[in-house]
Amino acid sequence: MDRLPVMLEPMGVTSFRASCGREAADVIRSTPIHIAVVDLGLPLEPEATEVADREPELNEGGPRLLELLARMSEPVPVVAIKRGRTHRDDARDIAAALRLGAFAVMDRPQDMTGINVMLEVLKRCLSKRYDGRWPG
Repeated sequence: MDRLPVMLEPMGVTSFRASCGREAADVIRSTPIHIAVVDLGLPLEPEATEVADREPELNEGGPRLLELLARMSEPVPVVAIKRGRTHRDDARDIAAALRLGAFAVMDRPQDMTGINVMLEVLKRCLSKRYDGRWPG
């Protein structure tokens, strides 16, 4: 995933990366976003708290970001990245993400094949929402 912004920059695409859900929410509120790639495993806070260690669902920033993005006055296409947990948990994540309007839900890219899949998904987002061109 670290390679993606570097690959998109020559095309005039500015990428923003957040280390936690609160940071991502600040970016969403202060910067025009055209496509969001949301890691469902993103923590809400930069450091896990004692409570979040006991109850991890209290520190889930990714699902909360999906809710924030779905409530935007003009929702943007969202690509959700699965957490890679059990099959049952993945199925719940996929269903919840699609209910909140995610354009696609995919596995975390691990290699160039995964990056190419991500680029293809982003291309489909552009085609469907922005007539094949980056907005701006």
